[in-house]
Amino acid sequence: MIIPWQRYADDHARTVDTMTAAVLFAAFLCGSEIAMPRSAQPNAALPTIVLAAVACGTLLLWQHTRPRTTVAVTACCVAGASAVGHLITPLLLGPTMLALYRVAVTARRRTTRRCYLATVALVVPAALVLDPVDHPWVMKTISPAVWLLFPVVTGSLVRLQRRYVEAVQARAEYAERGREEEARHRVVEERVRIARELHDVVAHHLALANAQAGTAAHLARTHPDQVQRILDDLAGTTASALRELKATVGLLRQAEEGDAPLAPSPGLGQLSELTETCASAGLDVQVALEGTPRPLSPGVDLTAYRIVQEALTNVTKHSAARTAQVRLKFGRDRLTITVTDDGTAVPFDAADSRGFGLIGMRERAQSVGGALQAGHRPEGGFQVTTRLPLYSDTPALRERTP
Repeated sequence: MIIPWQRYADDHARTVDTMTAAVLFAAFLCGSEIAMPRSAQPNAALPTIVLAAVACGTLLLWQHTRPRTTVAVTACCVAGASAVGHLITPLLLGPTMLALYRVAVTARRRTTRRCYLATVALVVPAALVLDPVDHPWVMKTISPAVWLLFPVVTGSLVRLQRRYVEAVQARAEYAERGREEEARHRVVEERVRIARELHDVVAHHLALANAQAGTAAHLARTHPDQVQRILDDLAGTTASALRELKATVGLLRQAEEGDAPLAPSPGLGQLSELTETCASAGLDVQVALEGTPRPLSPGVDLTAYRIVQEALTNVTKHSAARTAQVRLKFGRDRLTITVTDDGTAVPFDAADSRGFGLIGMRERAQSVGGALQAGHRPEGGFQVTTRLPLYSDTPALRERTP
């Protein structure tokens, strides 16, 4: 918070410095008139004016650019005033106190301490040795040391406060940059996640729709009576694709974040529906289960379903296989999914070199702490093996997925 007089001082620094020098000049002259009771008053008006002018002039010219030189000059003027016979009071010490304050605010603590000790070492011995009036020793030793210590402490506190404010501002800026980086990171993750969902939905359903359309065209020439059933399956496939696509795109239309998903997330419970749609496209899928089935966390369940879906989609798109096998093996703490086919017509890697099928499956497996392997089998066909943890606490499991 900036007080109005601080704002004025920052905007009119030269004017404030001039007014301060004038006030200290007047104070120096007034202080020269102060004397102890029953003490002789020195008759040295001209030297006093010269000393006050030199001290305040140096303060006006060099207090910001040469603060240590200003301390030395003003301290010499105080020592000269003591030699003339003036009593050392805070009014005479005013220019020196301001110079020490400037040093304490701008310089290091060691420099400030040295300037203070040098000033005391100059003023106190001069007052003890050169004082012609013989003022009390307390007024020549302890009093100057205490008054000169005051601006040093005050300036040091101001310097520490400024550093604290700068540190707080730096931490705030760092935190703001961190929040911006985190926000950008979350945006990128969200875009990748939605892109992966769109790929899985569009690629799977369009591959099935393409296969069903081809089957319908073939049956129209050979078995016209079976075309209607294939067309009904095709309509169901496209309707399902539209529903899932609408739910996924709906994420982009949300104005605020929410914890509830837009639609129930698919899982291995819908595996039978997936195999039925593949059967309508001419791919016979056999599902085998090993071990005791156990409930999966939502993220693992969705990941397992999407990997099986993408693997079967790739079989439909890139293979001449007529059958595929899906094996689910429940272990003690992991679920192993193996999808194999008997097709050998098109090399999978070459057909999918520019796609994102394998990349998406690996990303999904890694997002829940699992791993995926894929490749051709020696006996023919292609195999995708995925190992997923039964339970996982990774952040990816808590993402909102349609």
